[in-house]
Amino acid sequence: MIKNIVLGIKEYTGAFALISDLKLWKYFIVPILISILTAILIGVEVYVLYDNVGGVIAKLWIWDWGKEGFTAISNFVGGIIVLVIGLILYKHIIMAFSAPFMSPVSEKIEHHFYGDTKHLHRKTSNTEQLIRGIRINVRNLFRELLITFPILLLKFIPIVNIFSTILLFIVQAYYAGFGNMDYTLERHLNYKESINFVRKNKGFAIGNGIVFMLFLLIPVIGIIIVLPLSVTAASKKTVKLMHNKHEIVYEK
Repeated sequence: MIKNIVLGIKEYTGAFALISDLKLWKYFIVPILISILTAILIGVEVYVLYDNVGGVIAKLWIWDWGKEGFTAISNFVGGIIVLVIGLILYKHIIMAFSAPFMSPVSEKIEHHFYGDTKHLHRKTSNTEQLIRGIRINVRNLFRELLITFPILLLKFIPIVNIFSTILLFIVQAYYAGFGNMDYTLERHLNYKESINFVRKNKGFAIGNGIVFMLFLLIPVIGIIIVLPLSVTAASKKTVKLMHNKHEIVYEK
């Protein structure tokens, strides 16, 4: 799987140039606006709620001794919880509502590398693409939250919390890559087939998602370039997998 993670990351090479060559920037205008607006709303919520969550956690400590120390830890963990949930919501919101705009991008990239392949595609409307995007991302949102909450509890355990941070990042990366790959899979596979495909090729999804998550660490610029580059990279890799069956690596 490590090899596929690296391959997923490498697909970002030349993504910027490909967008320019195929004149794809116009398709990203609305998704970028969605990304900026969502980031602002989530940012405000994180700022307002982080200390409230910390206060709730602090109430679990009913003893007087160590109260101050536990409160400090609670505020820190509360901030992480709100931030992580905010990132998860941000990711799935922009991916779901950007689906009608990202599908044409993926299709043009496929046409660039493999010519006219419309006869191989499932025919779907913009509305169907939006519904598909919402369905996939709601499904992934709940699954990601179910995995994330137990990991966040590990933040209270010294030393272990270091490894929990890495695990949390990988989980976030996987679901980010999942969403980016589905813009291509939507044309070729139905809902269940797409889920199985990503599971069998999770290394590529994680590799794509790792760079996606790293982009979000870049102030302002990150939320602008994250979708164009990550969707382009994911589309490049996914169309290769769909057209060159021998390249598919089924992972355990």
